[in-house]
Formats: sequence, C-alpha cells, structure tokens
Amino acid sequence: MTAAALSGYRALLSARYRMVLQYRAAAAAGIATQFFWGVIMIMVMEAFFAVGVAPPMSFAATVSYIWLGQALLALQPWNHDRELEAMVQKGHVAYELLRPLDLYTLWFVRAVAWRTAGASLRAIPIVLVAGLLLPVMGGERWALGPPAGAEAALGFAVALLGTIALGGAITTLVHVSLLWTISGEGLARVMPSLVIFFSGMVVPIPFFPDWIQPLFAWLPFRGLADVPFRLYTGHIPPSEALPTLALVAAWALALVALGRWLMARGARRLVVHGG
Repeated sequence: MTAAALSGYRALLSARYRMVLQYRAAAAAGIATQFFWGVIMIMVMEAFFAVGVAPPMSFAATVSYIWLGQALLALQPWNHDRELEAMVQKGHVAYELLRPLDLYTLWFVRAVAWRTAGASLRAIPIVLVAGLLLPVMGGERWALGPPAGAEAALGFAVALLGTIALGGAITTLVHVSLLWTISGEGLARVMPSLVIFFSGMVVPIPFFPDWIQPLFAWLPFRGLADVPFRLYTGHIPPSEALPTLALVAAWALALVALGRWLMARGARRLVVHGG
C-alpha cells in the first residue's frame, strides 16, 4: 500500500469520524435510552440473584458487564449505513469505483469511523455517570466497577481493538451485500437480533445453559461484547486471554477475507442504477 493510499484512508477516517461527531442531539437521546435500559437490566439481574440460584458471575461483575454493554452499544454491527444504501440505490456507487483506492478498504475504514465516533459520544458520559456519579449518590451496588486488575485492563484494551476490527468487518460485509440486495432491508431486520443476542448484550453468555455454550464460544459475535467485558471484570482469567483473543482475531481476518472476495465478485457484476 502506497503512502498516497494510506493518506487517503486516514483522511476518510478523520473526515467521517468528525462528521458523525456532529450528531450530538441523537447521541444525547441515545445516552438517555441506554441509561434507562441499563437500569432495567440491572433490576432484572438483581431479581435473578435474589432467587438464590448459584450464578455463573458475581453481581458486581454482571453490573459492570451491563454498563459496558450500554456504553459501547454503538460499536455493535447491528445496523448499516443508510448513506451507502442510498449510494447503491441511486447509482452513486459508480463514483466509489472510480476512486484510486481499494473499495473494500475504503468501506471498512468508513465503517470503523462510523462505529467508533458513535461510541465515543455515548461511552464517556455513561462511564462517568455509572462509574463515578452513582457511587457518590450511594449507588455503589449498581455502579460500574474498575477493571479486575492491570492484566484485565490490558486484556480489555486489546479486546476492544478486536471488537472494532470485528465490528468493522461485519458491518462492511453487510454493506457489500447491498451490491446484490440493493435495499438491504432484509439484513436490517435480521442483524439486530442476531448480533445483540449472540454477542451477549441481552443476557451475558455465562448465564446461558451449558449445552449452548459451545455455539456461543465458536461464533464470531462473542468477540463483540462478551470477550472484552469478561476480560474487564476478570471472569476470563489472564491465562485464557491469549487463546480467546486469538480466536477473535482469526474471525476478524476471516470475515475481512470473505468481504474482499464478495466485493470483488459484486463489483464485476454490478449494474449501476440510472445508466
């Protein structure tokens, strides 16, 4: 990859990131909604813990898991970029094909900027309130706790990079599918349930029955939420961190390779609407 190409991708990443940061009103509405759902989920889990059944995670770890999920919800690849959808529908994708840059990398960088900018706007206020304000107000039991240790913090940071890469790969794969589906409405209906459920955002994966755990363990969605959050809380010990992170990286690389292959096939057969 040439220096000129790298400069182009960096410029797109920066421009797209700064553009998404302008949607502050939408971010504020999202923050309020995610606080609400965070509180509801903690209340449900507190009722579960009160039953007396031996839980697979401590209540403090579960609360931190929930708050991290709400703070980083925007990183989840549960929707697609409507601007790219319109670009395909109206034929403007032809301009993308004419750019002196690799189209897959261009869309991948665009997806990463879109995801990380949205998460940046929402994560900081949620972490500050859940981690600092709640303890001051007497809500220590419902507060976001610190990482389980230095190794947990490092593992979480590395896993978060894997989450961004994996989320970008899945998002770009959905965008590549627009070359065939045009509207993408089918995937728009399926992806939220698929991603949010199998990533552990609805219910932490350790709370599921033992018979379904192997399925969760080998699907790529676990790397979007379950792996970084459980590393943060120490539920995944440092001794298991490396193979777990390696699996997330392998899935990210595999989905990037699949996306590139589909992009090459789709670009060859693409019919540009409008002429």
